[in-house]
Amino acid sequence: MPVHRPCSLRPRRLLLTGILLAALTLGFTAPASAADTPARGTAHMGMGVLAHDGRSGVPADTRATQTEGVDVSSHQGNVAWSTLWSSGVRWAYAKASEGTYYTNPYFAQQYNGSYNVGMIRGAYHFATPDTTSGATQANYFVDHGGGWSRDGKTLPGALDIEWNPYGAACYGKTQSEMVTWIRSFLNQYKARTGRDAVIYTATSWWTQCTGNYAGFAAANPLWIARYASTVGTLPAGWSYYTAWQYTSSGPTVGDHNKFNGALDRVVALANG
Repeated sequence: MPVHRPCSLRPRRLLLTGILLAALTLGFTAPASAADTPARGTAHMGMGVLAHDGRSGVPADTRATQTEGVDVSSHQGNVAWSTLWSSGVRWAYAKASEGTYYTNPYFAQQYNGSYNVGMIRGAYHFATPDTTSGATQANYFVDHGGGWSRDGKTLPGALDIEWNPYGAACYGKTQSEMVTWIRSFLNQYKARTGRDAVIYTATSWWTQCTGNYAGFAAANPLWIARYASTVGTLPAGWSYYTAWQYTSSGPTVGDHNKFNGALDRVVALANG
């Protein structure tokens, strides 16, 4: 005799299946904030520019004399420096360190490789003001590749201070606290090397996180980040920029920059 199962079992079975699928989905889907947060140490120059400032073109080829440069980090790995040299690139910055917990494993190839093909090169430090003091990070930077020598081929170290890729944009600091942190880094870097560090930043971040502080402009060269056809408004105090990161999608190496002057001006900055 056929067995007649109650029809109410089917909706119940469907309900249980739906609950099981939902549970599995929740189990394998990480929270959006966690999934979007990169690993410590992976930050690099311009990491937040596209997300915060966007892109609106590239500079025209008819601008005043400028000298092409690139910046690199572990994301580029071993760089084809001879290819870049052949394309007209004459200066480079390599990421040396981040916070007090990371050094770039490709730094030697990048820093020495650019030098060996004839480029003028320097090192940069990705700042994390929420982890340790500015002076502590300046020491870490100098001790891990960020030093300087008057050889005509070494640029002063650069402080990469921009959006926090690991959390709040301003690293949980007030504007006055951020200015104090930056000053601590710059003072210690100069005490260790005798040079004023270059400041790499974006105008919108600088305005938001330092209150558009103008007090560093007299001593520290400005390296501005803006992916557009013009450099736009500069942070307060600076009447001109020394370098401009204008794209993250250039050939061979994505991050391309223009030095505001001919090659002899790059040499002048190297010599101090």
